[in-house]
Amino acid sequence: MAFADLLSKGHTIAGPGFKRWLVPPAALAIHLCIGMAYGFSVFWKPLGNALVGDDGAPLASCAAGAVHFGDKLSGTFRALFATDCNWTQFDLGWMYTLFFVLLGCSAAVWGGWLERAGPRKAGFVSAICWCGGLLISAFGVYQHQLWLLWLGSGVIGGIGLGLGYISPVSTLIKWFPDRRGMATGMAIMGFGGGAMIGSPLATYLMAKFATPGDPGVWQTFVVLALIYAVFMLCGAFAYRVPATGWKPEGWEPPQAASNAMIAQHHVHLKNAHKTPQFWLLWIVLCMNVSAGIGIIGAASPMLQETFGGALIGQADLGFADLKLDKTLLAAAVAIGAGFVGLISLFNIGGRFIWASSSDRLGRQPTYVIFFVLGIALYVLASAAAGWKSLPIFVACFCVIASMYGGGFATIPAYLADMFGTQFVGAIHGRLLTAWSTAGILGPVVVNYMHDIRLEEKIPFDQIYGPIFYVLAAMLVLGLIANLLIRPVADHYFMSPEELAHEKQLAHEKSLAASASDDEVDKNRSTNTGLTLAWLAVGLPLAYGIWVTLQKSAVLFK
Repeated sequence: MAFADLLSKGHTIAGPGFKRWLVPPAALAIHLCIGMAYGFSVFWKPLGNALVGDDGAPLASCAAGAVHFGDKLSGTFRALFATDCNWTQFDLGWMYTLFFVLLGCSAAVWGGWLERAGPRKAGFVSAICWCGGLLISAFGVYQHQLWLLWLGSGVIGGIGLGLGYISPVSTLIKWFPDRRGMATGMAIMGFGGGAMIGSPLATYLMAKFATPGDPGVWQTFVVLALIYAVFMLCGAFAYRVPATGWKPEGWEPPQAASNAMIAQHHVHLKNAHKTPQFWLLWIVLCMNVSAGIGIIGAASPMLQETFGGALIGQADLGFADLKLDKTLLAAAVAIGAGFVGLISLFNIGGRFIWASSSDRLGRQPTYVIFFVLGIALYVLASAAAGWKSLPIFVACFCVIASMYGGGFATIPAYLADMFGTQFVGAIHGRLLTAWSTAGILGPVVVNYMHDIRLEEKIPFDQIYGPIFYVLAAMLVLGLIANLLIRPVADHYFMSPEELAHEKQLAHEKSLAASASDDEVDKNRSTNTGLTLAWLAVGLPLAYGIWVTLQKSAVLFK
């Protein structure tokens, strides 16, 4: 069998004996790797001090002395090709922007190809792009060429992110028509958990490879690329898709009369964006993400600035006082890091718990909870900041983080309910442009308002109150959009003939045609294989959770 045939969708169609619970670990294997995109900030400090002088001190940055945005941007353009100055966090942070802009764009552009090529081929290409991008970035660090980092991890890696992120969505929804939310929640939980595993691993590797003149970053990139390649390729080749007509034993599709919000037919990719439901869902996702991503990105400094010395038992000291004492500031920073870890855990847990709950509650009511509860919690957080109530403040943002993650995990099932499952992966890919937009909108609003209020000499502990109200207003817009969603009109759905044609183009097989593969799938679907598959992804995830819990423990001392 040719390698190209092995990647084809026709060779991934499962026979009747295949255990569907083998597919979530395959999806997790890919998502846990690409989720390291969230953890790239661990490289900023080492890369920012990579070049040192004869005295051992780091060289000045390419934007040394820059204050205004234009000057910083000019310094970044110089940094792209310069080899005699260090990079700033501003220079490196553009990689983070490229990650999520390219994720949304690539998912939108190649989502239709994925539906026809199948998840295995998409997962394989994702592995090549993500791991290949890391290797290009390693060479960029070695040569001290910032443009290679932007190209390698930012652009090529960003394409890998997009394809890897949506590769399991359609497949999992088809394997778990009875529990769509739970299935997508399991996979997308992995994307949130990737940084919990990758960040401590990267920190450990950099410490091992570091020398007085080398922070060990390029070597770490190489090792991560090799580890991720193994996991992602195993995940890609473990993907299987169900035959046309397959359904879980004993399960029957819900009747249209019992739930009008679950479509009985399928909308073609070319028509999905013509429906009002698509754009209302676009607003729903954009507002939910915008209201969360900016605060999550600023969680540690937000806690330190709001509570100051109260974090370390010295309530009479503000954040300005802490900045004058490195020892006190370091203690506050450690507590801020614990807060970030706690938020990460709720972000990940929310992806599974909220998405699973939506199978019983319904997608629209679940998002109503996200928005109404989110609005109330932002208002309460603003009050808690004034009261200097750390427990209430932390609790508010833990729940907000859970709904931020839950929004990502629930949206694929919401799309399947609205548009059917034939093109849900591709439609999801196009909807992820809302994430790309939110990835710019949320941080810009939070950071701009923060900096403006700082320049106005507003006390640190009063900076974030108005920001929370603006984020609550975003959630109001999302709530209105969600309440306006109604079932898709009948004329948007494909006819039986159109659906049969699309299934043929997608190389789908009927149950009868896939029966010849039954024995192969039984051999591959033993209980031992199922256990090993879950251990392969479960143990690293458990390690990441344990490390994060240890960091979070400082909050409760």
